[in-house]
Amino acid sequence: MTYVIPEEIVGSMLQAGAKKASLPVKHLLIRGFLAGAFLGYATTLAILAATQTGWGIAGALVFPVGFVLIVLLGLELATGNFALIPIAVIDNRVSLGHLVKNWIWVLIGNLIGSVLYAYLYCVVATKMGSIDPASIPALQRTIDMAETKTLGYAQLGLDGTISAFASAILCNWMVTLGAAMGFASTATAGKIAAMWLPIMTFFALGYEHAIVNMFVIPAGMLLGANITLVDWWLWNGLPVLAGNLLGGMFFTGFMLYWSYGKRNE
Repeated sequence: MTYVIPEEIVGSMLQAGAKKASLPVKHLLIRGFLAGAFLGYATTLAILAATQTGWGIAGALVFPVGFVLIVLLGLELATGNFALIPIAVIDNRVSLGHLVKNWIWVLIGNLIGSVLYAYLYCVVATKMGSIDPASIPALQRTIDMAETKTLGYAQLGLDGTISAFASAILCNWMVTLGAAMGFASTATAGKIAAMWLPIMTFFALGYEHAIVNMFVIPAGMLLGANITLVDWWLWNGLPVLAGNLLGGMFFTGFMLYWSYGKRNE
């Protein structure tokens, strides 16, 4: 499947990071919107698979379809960019200002896409609210997930916040590794196979991904979960974003760059 060596993978990561950082705001919003919606699709598919089979691993096996769509279409996912753009900055390819612009606008696009998909999904699944979500196992599972990701951490206080932060680090270590592995082959089948492994791993282990949660938590709220906006962002949104940023930037981006990159003077 035309394997690419690590040095060339990092070179491709640097080129991708520089290209992403230079995109105009319109493209960041559109591509970010699509990426958020596609992760929502993948999450609902994973929840359905896990519910129907009774095996959580079944959901993890199918969830990477969303990530594959995002990467092959060149869309913008903030958590992936947490690894790609910082190394382009320290390699003197783009400025810190470009990094900040990309992260802000892509996050906004991801959020809009995720929440819109959550709303449309709930409209369809409950037939405009005429069906009790508790009567549909996949919807009840979504509610339970949303409450666990917020109220579950809230019950633990500071320990919950630290747990969410650490879970997010472990999550985006794998997610950004998936983005890097997308450069490990020049064949489409090879790219898909390489990306599938770390993405399946993070989802199976239940780690916290900020963009996935931008679908799960709003969907849970729309379906009747006892969650407020403050609960979402205080106990999950902010600590998970911080953990995702650290995990992706340091453990994937910087470590691969320090090991295999050649500084662009």
